[in-house]
Amino acid sequence: MFIARIRIMLKPTVRDAQGATVEKALKNLGYEEVSDLRIGRQIVVKLDGQQEQEVRRRVEEMCQKLLANPVIEDYEVEITVAEPTSPSSASRPADEG
Repeated sequence: MFIARIRIMLKPTVRDAQGATVEKALKNLGYEEVSDLRIGRQIVVKLDGQQEQEVRRRVEEMCQKLLANPVIEDYEVEITVAEPTSPSSASRPADEG
């Protein structure tokens, strides 16, 4: 089992209206040091697979076909091995540690 983390950002040449709005709001709140704020998104997905190379290829395919718009967005893919979860820890509330 693998975990893919996909970070998607607008290309540097594409105006980030949401980022510009948040940057202006932060400056209005007194954070004058903020500049060039850009907002993106992250997608995290677990995938079954035996080889990282094949999982990466499949995730890249998903990004090209659906998850990102390659015309206006860049993306980065990070693949890690998922840590196995034991049934007892998965059902226990976090505050019971």
